[in-house]
Amino acid sequence: MCINTLIYAAISGLLSLLIGYSLRKYIAEAKIASAEKEAEKIIKEAQEKAESIKREAIVEAKEEILKLKNDFERELKERRNELQRSERRLFQKEEALERKAEMLEKKEDAIAKKEIEVNKLFEKANELHKKQLSELERISGMTSEEAKDYLLNKIKEEVRHEAAMLIKEIETQAREEAQKRAKEIISYAIQKCAADYVAETTVSVVTLPNDEMKGRIIGREGRNIRALETLTGVDLIIDDTPEAVILSAFDPIKRQIAKIALEKLIIDGRIHPARIEEMVEKAQKEIENIIREEGEKATFDVGIHSLHSDLIRYLGKLKFRTSYGQNVLQHSIEVAHLAATMAAELGVDVQLTKRAGLLHDIGKSVDQDMEGPHALVGAELAKKYGEPPEVVNAIAAHHNDVEPTTIEAILVQAADAISAARPGARRETLEAYIKRLEKLEEIANSFKGVEKAYAIQAGREIRIMVKPDEVDDLGAIELARNIAKKVEEELEYPGQIKVNVIRETRATEYAK
Repeated sequence: MCINTLIYAAISGLLSLLIGYSLRKYIAEAKIASAEKEAEKIIKEAQEKAESIKREAIVEAKEEILKLKNDFERELKERRNELQRSERRLFQKEEALERKAEMLEKKEDAIAKKEIEVNKLFEKANELHKKQLSELERISGMTSEEAKDYLLNKIKEEVRHEAAMLIKEIETQAREEAQKRAKEIISYAIQKCAADYVAETTVSVVTLPNDEMKGRIIGREGRNIRALETLTGVDLIIDDTPEAVILSAFDPIKRQIAKIALEKLIIDGRIHPARIEEMVEKAQKEIENIIREEGEKATFDVGIHSLHSDLIRYLGKLKFRTSYGQNVLQHSIEVAHLAATMAAELGVDVQLTKRAGLLHDIGKSVDQDMEGPHALVGAELAKKYGEPPEVVNAIAAHHNDVEPTTIEAILVQAADAISAARPGARRETLEAYIKRLEKLEEIANSFKGVEKAYAIQAGREIRIMVKPDEVDDLGAIELARNIAKKVEEELEYPGQIKVNVIRETRATEYAK
């Protein structure tokens, strides 16, 4: 039983193995067939795609070749056209050159012919000239050398006559120029004196505590007054003027020294030659300190540094100098500020302009001791103490003694003129000044609608009150313009005058 079972089991196992093997073989063969079909399909698709890509590449290559061929043909055609044009231009130039060459040959032939003709004419002219000379010598009875001498003598006589006439004319002009030059020399002398009111700029008054002091100042047999006059160089005028002594001198510094010394002597009470000498020495030192301080103050006010100490001292001396009543140091400071303002507006060197403006009248501190106009004297002084050439030129040129070479020099000229010419800067005679103010008010009052007119600011402004019911706002503008025009026509004045028309309406009521 067991054996049968075993056999049966073995047979069943073998059958199962055979069936499984057959089944796996069938499935494998089916899969292989399917894979082969799929591979054939993929290969076919790849071949078809490759053929398509190949065809597209061939088409694109043909198109590119065609495009390159067209571009090449077009470029070749353009170059061929350009070559044809160049050939035509060259041909035209060759034709033009040939024509010019032909013309030059013709001109050369013509010139050669004319040269031959000119040579013939020149020979004929020489022959005629010789014949004329021979004929002239025969007619005049003189040789050519004798004729030359005769003509030279004749010309000499004519030249002498013209020279005599010219000398006479020059002498007349010289007389006129001499008069003009004499006036300039006088003006320089007046300028050195620098006075419009001589009494105000050449004398000083010292107040005395009583009239008995006059005798003490004079001293025994006049020894005190002589000592004071000798030491200071100032004339003391002791007259009937009560409680006053007059000091007279053209040098303002000497006059100031004498005034300080005399005031110290009066306060001290001991007046004798030795004490006078001591006080004069103290006054000189005091004045020297004042001069130095004023010079330094001026440079500080203007903002100028690195100025030579001697130039600072000369600036300080201008404190005691006036020109037509205008203090020269204040005028110099004003010129420096004016010139610097204009320089800043024009964009040029402000510091250089300011420096030249401050120093432009420095020659007035020494021009009484040196020859020549103060502008040139000042320029030499500035040059001596190492000032820049631009500053030296500006000083020398501010009165046109030399030509200005820089814009700064021209600005200093303008600032000097403005400072000197502005109303109130320099003294006029009182009578002329009052007449000008009266005339100014009279012109303003002559217009209809003017209620009141006042000349103010030393005649630099005319202030006009109008009647509001007669003059409206537009009428006030027109009135100002008309008054200004009439002032320009009828009045002479330095600088400019401001016409200020004021129209004012007031309402007044009283509370009761």
